[in-house]
Amino acid sequence: MTVTEPAEKAESATDKLMDIPERYMPKYLSPSSASSYRECARRWKFRYVDKLPDPPGEPAVTGTFAHMVLEKLMQEPVENRTPARAKELAREMWPKMENSRDYQGLDLDKEASLKFRWNGWKAIEGLWDLEDPRDVRVASTEQDVRVEINGVPFRGIIDRVDETDEGLVVTDYKSGKAPSARFSSNYATQMLLYAAALTELEGHKPVKAQLLYLGQKAVEVEITDDNLAEAVDELRTTWLAIIESCISQEFEASPSPLCGWCPFVAQCPEGTAEVLHRDKIGKLRSDAPALERIAQAEKADD
Repeated sequence: MTVTEPAEKAESATDKLMDIPERYMPKYLSPSSASSYRECARRWKFRYVDKLPDPPGEPAVTGTFAHMVLEKLMQEPVENRTPARAKELAREMWPKMENSRDYQGLDLDKEASLKFRWNGWKAIEGLWDLEDPRDVRVASTEQDVRVEINGVPFRGIIDRVDETDEGLVVTDYKSGKAPSARFSSNYATQMLLYAAALTELEGHKPVKAQLLYLGQKAVEVEITDDNLAEAVDELRTTWLAIIESCISQEFEASPSPLCGWCPFVAQCPEGTAEVLHRDKIGKLRSDAPALERIAQAEKADD
């Protein structure tokens, strides 16, 4: 199988980049940026073109810490991949985490900081609920893949690639709550795109992908020629749509319940209207931060 169309059958999406003002020109597409555009082109523009501040929340920073420790753990000799060694690594790496911009941006007090460290450790410890790290044959960790897939410049960072007797396995850690099947398609597409990138680099596709929801469950993603081609086609369609938006400089908003969590809602009239309407009819979740963001923006304008 190949995931690249023959040149005579596919217009190179990259050719259109010449028509895009430099500040709009995307250098590559990642699984997260592709998903962001499909959810809302306006939000994509705010983040990737206007580069408005989009600081990660506490769950995301907790996940970053867990990833840091697990990356180092899986680089250890197999006999050292124990919970005791993971604790040592967590202590060693804590100063780096504590001094990072993302962590500092959380502005946690002493009690909240202790809770953060505990949640980070529980995520790390959760790996042993799913596998024995000593049994894993690691091919790479945090592999930065940059490759053209079907005319699309792609970049992704793969948490772990494992070697098995059957072939390569793409592995990704997730520290948040495992989603229901209804909301898991984006993660499956992400894993398929990682598999497509490795297929381009290695010349053959991985045998499977797996999502490790730390402390919860492992979810396997089947890799077939059909679903790999479907994910690649979706990536190309998204890339072409982004290019058209960048040329026209029109990025439509897609109001939805997700507006309640959008960090840019106060800059988006459609998003603001959606949030206020949902609040009025009692359909806005109590933990959605959008109302506070809108109120802060209105206060700053006064």
